[in-house]
Amino acid sequence: MNYIAQFLEGCGRILRLLDQGSIQKLLELLVRVREEGGRLFILGVGGGAGHASHAVNDFRKIANFEAYTPTDNVSELTARINDDGWETCYADWLRSSRICAADMVLVFSVGGGDAERRISVNLVNALAYAKSVGARIGGVVGRKGGYTGKVADACVIIPVVSPEKVTAYTESLQALIWHLLISHPRLQSSSMKWESEKQQPASIPVDRVPVMRQPFSEGRRRRRDLCRELFAKR
Repeated sequence: MNYIAQFLEGCGRILRLLDQGSIQKLLELLVRVREEGGRLFILGVGGGAGHASHAVNDFRKIANFEAYTPTDNVSELTARINDDGWETCYADWLRSSRICAADMVLVFSVGGGDAERRISVNLVNALAYAKSVGARIGGVVGRKGGYTGKVADACVIIPVVSPEKVTAYTESLQALIWHLLISHPRLQSSSMKWESEKQQPASIPVDRVPVMRQPFSEGRRRRRDLCRELFAKR
């Protein structure tokens, strides 16, 4: 079996092994937080930070949450890291955001954080602070869930089918799960762009596409003529 087939077969195995009950529990938690007017704070490190920014967009625009992530403000985040340290940057951000019992923290992480092994300690401290003020905690994590799995009110753990590809599979499935959630009928409140398009516009032949004509500088004219010459030789 080649690598592509092997990787996709692994994705299929994970989908079959996923605990749908834990996804349902995370959905119920999100529904309750939104109904009660709570905010959603999404945390991640590395690939999880990129997921957090994307998910904030989706939860705000499609599911009508008041959602935020610290990694969307590089200036504030790097100031906190520089002045106060990496390990407390997320916890201090939550404190400044006045997180409270009505709110929720959602974590995207491969390992879920591990204070003893000094892995993603900023996530561990952030969750400990959120727990101390009574905020709800959710997560989509890999491996055994780490600290997130221990303290979360609802946590989806991505099954490990290949230890050497745990990061690739976990981060891939995290995106699938949050898109499942924001498109669920109980959360989705706004239509998505392409699904709301009733009919695709007819394609316009390339030779009929209007071209904006602008005066050519001598340099642009030479580049244009060179491109035409090179294209003609193909």
